[in-house]
Amino acid sequence: MKKIFKEFGDFIKRGNVIDLAVAVIIGGAFSTIVTSLVNDIIMPVISLLTGGIDFTNLFVSLNGETYTTLAEAEAAGASVLAYGSFIQAVINFLIIAFVIFMVVKAMNKMMSLKKKKEEKQEAPAKSDEVVLLEEIRDLLKKNK
Repeated sequence: MKKIFKEFGDFIKRGNVIDLAVAVIIGGAFSTIVTSLVNDIIMPVISLLTGGIDFTNLFVSLNGETYTTLAEAEAAGASVLAYGSFIQAVINFLIIAFVIFMVVKAMNKMMSLKKKKEEKQEAPAKSDEVVLLEEIRDLLKKNK
């Protein structure tokens, strides 16, 4: 039992667990931003382009009754196939996946630029002796 707690302690102390915890917290905060982007900016544009269709209000009543809205059907206790909510979830997923793709792509580009900059800075400067030896070599080649 003591060994299990030791292994668990070692697991918790690993950097990966802490990185994962930070990622979950940032992901939660990022989720709020993306939800607002989807609901407040992108979906109104999609609704305008599709003639005002509210995807979340698309449903089929399974009991044969006709209801004006999904909320009305649910209030009546009707079984419904809410395919509009599924469409909305798919659209949300695609938008979130695209935003994350763009963020990762931008971060990779920034990291690549940073790495190139560091590589340029890491090039060691030639010592005075090396510069002098190169000049002597060049003069000897020239005089041949």
